Amino acid sequence: MLILRSITFSYNVQEDRVLAVVNPRHPPSWSCWLTRRLALALLDNAGKFLVRTSTLVQRAAPEVRGDVVAFEREAAVAKTAAAMSSTPPEVIKTTVAAAELLQKVTLGQHGERIRMELRGIAGGESNAGLERAELQRILQMLQGEVVKAGWLAAPSAPAPSPASPPEEPGPKPSRH
Repeated sequence: MLILRSITFSYNVQEDRVLAVVNPRHPPSWSCWLTRRLALALLDNAGKFLVRTSTLVQRAAPEVRGDVVAFEREAAVAKTAAAMSSTPPEVIKTTVAAAELLQKVTLGQHGERIRMELRGIAGGESNAGLERAELQRILQMLQGEVVKAGWLAAPSAPAPSPASPPEEPGPKPSRH
């Protein structure tokens, strides 16, 4: 099984899919296609996973959990900024022909780390032991490609926590 050390995403208009390249420029590498359905499900389910496994979010009062989720995401992006680099388009292009359809993504909490497994339909696979910030960054990168594809209008605001009661509309002001 290939250990994920780095990953890049690229939306491909002809395929109408997002290409994920694991370990670009650092052989061995592996590439796979994410369909719209899988990419959107991954973003949704991984977001819920991060909320559910966050001790900070769980300790926060229900009315501020959405803000805590946003804070965690922004802190993760800032923490991982130095590790970001640009993958040249020619490196991405060389992986397209061998890319297989991604069939399954599994996330699991293992102590302070998160295990992410990617499995392709043709048997290719990769896994990683990630910090929360690294998973947040991967999801942010994928969401950027999903937005480029037009599958989402814009990056979504954090969803309110399931434990948060819906806000009741206040009384309407009246004028005389």
